Order: sequence, then structure tokens, then C-alpha cells
Amino acid sequence: MERLCGLDVTSSEVSRCASLLDEELEKWRARPLGHCPYLVLDARYENVRIDGTVRSCAVLIAAGVREDGKRSVLGVSCSMSEAEVHWRDFLSDLKKRGLHGVEMITSDDHEGLKAALKATFHGVAWNRCHFHLQQNAAAYVPKAAMRAKATEDIRTILTAPSREEAERLLDLAAKKYAKSAPRLSVWIQSALPEGFTVLGLPRRYRQRLRTTNMLERVNKEIKRRTRVATLFPNEKSLLRLVSAILMEISEDWETGKAYLKPEEN
Repeated sequence: MERLCGLDVTSSEVSRCASLLDEELEKWRARPLGHCPYLVLDARYENVRIDGTVRSCAVLIAAGVREDGKRSVLGVSCSMSEAEVHWRDFLSDLKKRGLHGVEMITSDDHEGLKAALKATFHGVAWNRCHFHLQQNAAAYVPKAAMRAKATEDIRTILTAPSREEAERLLDLAAKKYAKSAPRLSVWIQSALPEGFTVLGLPRRYRQRLRTTNMLERVNKEIKRRTRVATLFPNEKSLLRLVSAILMEISEDWETGKAYLKPEEN
């Protein structure tokens, strides 16, 4: 700043500016929420220096689609763990701020998250992200030559026109791989039904709510900014930067076009 603008910026002035920014960001993070039928959850990790060592800090993010079809970033939290207690506190805070009317939640298969959802959003339908399901399947395919066909079969199941058809295709796939890939066959029967929830929605909604891609794009934007820092001195500094990015993204979403259009057939 001194070289560019001829200003002598002291450390106390920097701290004062950071404090003012923190106040504005905290107001945004604590703002009242309302009716939001669809909730999307995801986590990412950033390096933070704690007690002289570099540790991975979990950044939890919640986004939702409101009644008017527009998206909004609902909340963000930073902690050294993605354990159930972190997710539970985060989700409980969303409800305390007034979040209600949630009909379906889409996320990856985080164990801590699943347990927290049962405690905080018990009875709300959960849909496992289709993108992550297809990625997870690779670990159960025994031969590289089988991967392309297995991926195609799984995609056909997850994009079936109805839950009934998806279940029929799932049974066929399980039998097909029972001998050639028994672990894949078992996994298909246990994991894929967790992605069938979205099939109960109108077809016009499924493409955008079957995955966590809404937040995957957000995470890419966060990474574009955080990789410059590479390492954060504490959780507070990480939360400050991520909150500022998310606040900007959320404002663009809320003033832009609708993500879902209820009037469409």
C-alpha cells in the first residue's frame, strides 16, 4: 500500500479494518432465514496453522433453493473437524436462524453429516449425490476394462424416469455383476437406493438437485482465492475470507435468475 498509494498503513489500522469486516460478515452469517424446500450441503478443507503445526480445517457450507426458485448461501462454519458434532452444531444453528420447510437434502455420504442430519432434520428426505456415487463405484470395479460399462449402467439407473424403473434396473445390474464383480453387486444394492430420493421430484427439478454441483462450483471459486494464501494463521482468518466470498456469491444468486422455475412443465 505504501509503494502503490504513498500511504503508511499501520498494523493497528489493519486490525481495525479486519474487525469492521468481521462485524459485517458476522451479521450476514447470523441473518434470519426462512422457508427453503431444498438444501445442499458440502465440505471442503483448507490448511491452517495451529500451535506451530499445519492442520486441515473443515469448511462446512449450506446452500438452499428458496420458494421463489432462487438460490442462497445459507451458512458457513470452520472447524478442525468434520465430525458429527461440528455438523450438528452447524445444522442446529441454521434451524435457530429460522430455516424451515426443508423437503429434501442433497449431500455426499459423510458419516458425521448423516448422523447429524438424523438428529437435526429427522424425517426430512435425504438424497446422496449422484456424482459422488459414480465416483465411489470405481473402488468396487475389479477390472479397468469393466469401468466404462459399469459407469454407464449406474448412470442409467440413476437417471431412470421413475423410482420403480430405477429399482428394476438396479436388480438387473446386481444380478449382472454378481459373479464377475461381487463387491460391486453388493455395493449397487446398498448404495444406489440412497440416490433414488430425487426421483420423487418433478423431472424439471431432478437435473439440478441430484448432485451437489451447485456447491462444487462454489468450492472452485473459494479454491481460486484461498490457494493464493496457501496457509491460514488461524480458523478466524479462514472464516473471514470464505465468508466474504460466499456473501458475494449469495448476493449474485439472490438478485439473478431463478435456479428452479416452478411454472415450467
